[in-house]
Amino acid sequence: MSRNIFASSPRRLLFGVGQRLSSTLECPTPKTTAVPIVQNEMPDCEFQPPCYRGPSYEDIKKLRKNHLTPNILSYYKKPLLIHAGHKQWLYDHNGKRYLDMFGGIVTVSVGHCHPKVKRALEEQSDTLWHTTNIYMHPKIHEYAEKLTAKFPGDLKAVCFVNSGSEANDLAMLMARVHTGNHDILTLRNCYHGMSPYTMGLTAHSTWRFPLPGVSNGIHHVMNPDPYQGLWGGSHCRDSPVQVNRECDCMKNGPCLATNMYYKELEQTFLHSLPCGKVAGMFAESIQGVGGTVQYPRDYIKKAATLVRANGGLFISDEVQTGFGRTGEYYWGFEGHGIIPDIVTMAKGIGNGFPLAAVVTTPKIAKSLGMALHFNTYGGNPLASAVGLAVLEVIEEEQLQKNSLEVGTYFLKCLSELRDRYEIVGDVRGKGLMIGIELVNDRETKTPLSTLHVMEIWEQCKDMGVLLGKGGLNGNIFRIKPPMCIGKDDVRFAVDVLSRAIYDFLEKQKKKKPSS
Repeated sequence: MSRNIFASSPRRLLFGVGQRLSSTLECPTPKTTAVPIVQNEMPDCEFQPPCYRGPSYEDIKKLRKNHLTPNILSYYKKPLLIHAGHKQWLYDHNGKRYLDMFGGIVTVSVGHCHPKVKRALEEQSDTLWHTTNIYMHPKIHEYAEKLTAKFPGDLKAVCFVNSGSEANDLAMLMARVHTGNHDILTLRNCYHGMSPYTMGLTAHSTWRFPLPGVSNGIHHVMNPDPYQGLWGGSHCRDSPVQVNRECDCMKNGPCLATNMYYKELEQTFLHSLPCGKVAGMFAESIQGVGGTVQYPRDYIKKAATLVRANGGLFISDEVQTGFGRTGEYYWGFEGHGIIPDIVTMAKGIGNGFPLAAVVTTPKIAKSLGMALHFNTYGGNPLASAVGLAVLEVIEEEQLQKNSLEVGTYFLKCLSELRDRYEIVGDVRGKGLMIGIELVNDRETKTPLSTLHVMEIWEQCKDMGVLLGKGGLNGNIFRIKPPMCIGKDDVRFAVDVLSRAIYDFLEKQKKKKPSS
């Protein structure tokens, strides 16, 4: 453990925090040195799950070990056996209730087992399950019309698939076939899937197999990260909470960090790509697996312009940020002030049902007509019925608005934890797409060790709050709950996290040799 774990002076870097947004909200963590008490009890829930009647916990562990491939990893030292779900709640085989702050890896958008979505699936299953699209069936057409109506500009053609990897795989194909070019750009620290094709897009060594040809024609450019990157600070990102280091940018003026990162992107075009011959660039609107990393203002807009000037298409990966999760906008790319050429989406699109899509312009979509291309399950009647119901629930229950209001409250409450605890290096995000980066040293931003992160994480679970983890070093808590959560849930979650961090730090103090 670094001797600087309780150091407090943030460094000043070029474009790096003048002032942090202060919170006027009644957040649950006071700025005191007293032991934090979990004042907010777990919110009530009237739902009673049915009794678990499956195999025993020990039998499940044996079955998992003997029959599932070893890449299927479990969270926690003693993995949870989840038996039931309701709205923002999960229940284990013993009936213990947990507040789900990870939403099935950013997948449960409108709430576990939402009654309207469940009813739509049941009604469709009584009529027609599957035919493939060699025959017409009504639901795919109704759904396509409703989904594409959510997009600006000429983004009116959709191809349905089954997962985010499939969607990005298809978008790669479209970009290369439509432009006639081969090279594709992505950002370091991005995640775009794990199929053999999309593995090359993903820029995490931990997610890459040593296979020949995986990175064929793919270039990973510098990630414009205002917190861990070379440039960026308190005026650079679109979030209620800014980076805690000084910044030379004017609050409403041009972002100097964007200009520096853009120059690095230009270097890739100058030195690594055929002149004017790029197929496209992929970017998540906010990086998900990489730890909820946001970019400096206007970087994406400038990057898209450069890509198009060189013959390419700009592809927005909305697998995690779409469907109102970021609050202010329905799609994350809208926050960057652009209309992409291709948009990919999955996860929240089906609230946990296998469903994904690629939306593009009719002109680009024509490229798929150059050869036969087919997806057996894409847009099947069951998936289409579910997708249509999810869109309706988001509108009827105003979940985009809820993401904005509750998410902003959440972020400002978490910023109080950053003020209080030196190991909380950064709090960031938009709406209910939130990240908390834990560090061993505020000045160097050295990641908190995996074992220490897990100690805090495990205690949160024991106290009833389930968090995700992310980032290359696994030191970032990912908070992406069902969009139906309320402020009572936020207060409880922040109380629990505060207590877990406090207990961890107290243990570290006791381990420190006295001088």
